Amino acid sequence: MAHCYYHALSSVRKWGGVVEDYLPLHQWFDQSKAIFADPRHRALRHHAEGIFMLETLFGPTIVNADSRVVPVRLIGEQHVREDLGAIPSFADWGRLITPQDWMLRGHRLDGPMPLGTVETGASGAFSGGHSSASGGAFVVEI
Repeated sequence: MAHCYYHALSSVRKWGGVVEDYLPLHQWFDQSKAIFADPRHRALRHHAEGIFMLETLFGPTIVNADSRVVPVRLIGEQHVREDLGAIPSFADWGRLITPQDWMLRGHRLDGPMPLGTVETGASGAFSGGHSSASGGAFVVEI
């Protein structure tokens, strides 16, 4: 399904009520379109853990306009199944991520720093692959 409204219509057909009963839950799943405007956005919430997060945020049930109590987890499962055909785990998505050098670079935060230096933060290693020798942080001498 392409739009949250259609997911909400599907919920109405399944449990009754009105579109507005379900729209906020379906919109939560698709807020990640603000980050990725293609199907990759689904990796952030369209999985089993995302369904449990939905329940944590909206509660275990909602009461629709027909006064019917509907489990939030079922609404989440409906959304993910309509988009993907099944409910993956986050691990299913994670296995598809190819590790990049910047993901593997570590920097000890508790290690000793030379006297007279201050660490100022990330150097932009994520955007263009540019990094300093300190693993992505600038070190400024005072």
